[in-house]
Amino acid sequence: LVMVFYGSNGKSNPVSMENKVEHQAKNEITYDIHLPSDLGMLYKVRLGLQSLENSISQLCLRHFKMQNTSTLDTFSLTINKTLPLSPNGDRWIEFPVEWPLKEVLSVVTYHLTVFSRNILSERNLVHMTACIYGTHGDTGDRSLLWSLQNIQQGEDNESFLVIVDAVELGELDKVVLLISSKTDCKLDIKKLHLKEAVKEHPIYVFEVNEAFSVHANKPEIQREIPVSFVIKGDKKKNDIDNNLHKEGSQARNLTEYTIKVYTGDKRGAGTDANVHIILFGNEDKSEVFQLSQSLEHQDPFERGKVDTFKINTKKLGSLHSIEIGHDGKGFASGWFLEKVEITDASRNSVYCFNCNR
Repeated sequence: LVMVFYGSNGKSNPVSMENKVEHQAKNEITYDIHLPSDLGMLYKVRLGLQSLENSISQLCLRHFKMQNTSTLDTFSLTINKTLPLSPNGDRWIEFPVEWPLKEVLSVVTYHLTVFSRNILSERNLVHMTACIYGTHGDTGDRSLLWSLQNIQQGEDNESFLVIVDAVELGELDKVVLLISSKTDCKLDIKKLHLKEAVKEHPIYVFEVNEAFSVHANKPEIQREIPVSFVIKGDKKKNDIDNNLHKEGSQARNLTEYTIKVYTGDKRGAGTDANVHIILFGNEDKSEVFQLSQSLEHQDPFERGKVDTFKINTKKLGSLHSIEIGHDGKGFASGWFLEKVEITDASRNSVYCFNCNR
């Protein structure tokens, strides 16, 4: 277990939790650590696993408490997360430190889109990380190839989305890529797009346009890429959209989602059972909705059919998953669900959740 502390004057070196046990109770360990006095006011902590090669493959974190023994200022936070965040996944989590009477930063989900030519075919051979820098510090090295989303592949190009959760970085200024491999390979990277998940703009563009050759004489390559330009979007249009959205939110404080449910074209695919759905976003989750009033069919969820439903719920942010199921009612209630498409018109976003079972 390693921690990195960020202060108003810089950050600490990684502080290893090895051999620093002062007192250990059931499910609770206390460490006595010494930080440089010139860090200034602490504003965030990055906590993670230095390596997954030792005997501990997972670490379940419940609660974090920190006290300055000189001033007795105390900070505590309930975490309830397990590292890594998924199999072979991100080994780090970040959280802001909130002191009395001090402004606290928020945790932001960043979308990093990588445009390349051959990373997808080589991803099992290489290890690739990115450290994102901004006016409020950096993310540390985060793995880019553990959970790829929105994969697009063409003849001579490809792109994929990587999701990084971090304490807000402010204005972004550079990305440091670290590429390593135990075998010879070549990665052709064109550019990176980086933005906050909940915002369409600004988009920070990092032009790379380089083929990285990893081999025995150069098993690791590090490259610092400064921001090339920033796409800020149509400010006037954004202001109008934001005002309209704000007025609508004040009137109803609800967001409308259009849900398209695709039942597979297989024998026995349809169901007469009662289907429900829950939407999960990076800001909140919805209540349980019964999908009963299809806009197309009086008898929904029949073989090879698409049924559309509209629901109104609180602001959820960027959707990342859904729960969908049925109550098993009726004869032969088994249901072959092909996919679910959800449109959030307020964010001009369409989310596709494939099931195929």
